[in-house]
Amino acid sequence: MDLGLHNKRALVLGASRGLGAAIARTLASEGASVIAAARNVAATDAWVAECPEDVRARVFAASLDLADLSSVDSLVGVLKDAGGVDILIGNSGGPPPAEAREAGRDDWLKHFEAMAANLFHLTQGLLPGMVERGFGRIITIASSGVEQPIPRLALSNGIRSAVIGWSKTLSAEVAAQGVTVNVVLPGRIHTERVDQLDKAAADRTGTTPEEAAKASRATIPAGRYGTAQEFADVVAFLASERASYVTGAKIRIDGGATRGI
Repeated sequence: MDLGLHNKRALVLGASRGLGAAIARTLASEGASVIAAARNVAATDAWVAECPEDVRARVFAASLDLADLSSVDSLVGVLKDAGGVDILIGNSGGPPPAEAREAGRDDWLKHFEAMAANLFHLTQGLLPGMVERGFGRIITIASSGVEQPIPRLALSNGIRSAVIGWSKTLSAEVAAQGVTVNVVLPGRIHTERVDQLDKAAADRTGTTPEEAAKASRATIPAGRYGTAQEFADVVAFLASERASYVTGAKIRIDGGATRGI
C-alpha cells in the first residue's frame, strides 16, 4: 500500500529513542522527509547512522527541549521559514511515578508545561501552514492510562487526559481544512520507559525487574509487550493520505490490555 508520504515533511518529537525514533525511522522509510527533534541530538544521530542510506538521507536531527519555551519557539521559527511541516508527531517523555495524593503543585506545573502547554504552543505555530496547504496530520502519543488510569502514574494519567481534550477540540476546528488530529494510546510497548516502570514496580514490591515484567505481561491478553515497530506502523498509517477520514479518534495499541470497550 502506498501511504502517499513521499514529499511530505514530518516533525517527530522525542525522536532520540523509543517510540519517537521508531516513528521517525518508519516515516522516512515510507518516503517522508523527517525532522527528528529531541534534547539528545547525539542519540538521534547514532540510530540514524545505522539506517539504510536512503533513510539516512531523509532524516534530519534537530535540538528541542519541550520544557524550554525558547527552544520550542526557536525550532518553530526555523521550520516556518523552511516552509512548515505536513505531519506533526507530538511525543513527550513521561513524568516520574507518583500517587495522586502525593504529587505536589510544582510537580503538576512543571510536567504540564513540558507535556501539554508547550506542545499546544508548538502545534499552534505550525498549524496555519497545514491549513493553508489543505493537508495536515497531527498525531499525539498519549497513554492507555487516559482510559484506564494506571496506578502510581497520577501525573501522566492527569496531564495526558488534558491533551486528549485539547486534541478532540482541535480536530473539530480543522477537519474541514484537510487537517486530521488523532491520539494514539500505547499500552506496554517495550521501550526504555517500560523498563523503567518495571524496575520501579520491582523496587516497590521487593521483586526483580524480570519478575515485574512477567507479572505485567500476564495482564495483557496478547501475552507479551508490543514492539516499537508495531506501534510506529499504526502511526505511519494515521499520518498517511489513506487516513484522511480518521480524525478526533483515540487509537489503542495495547494488545487488548485496556478492559473497557
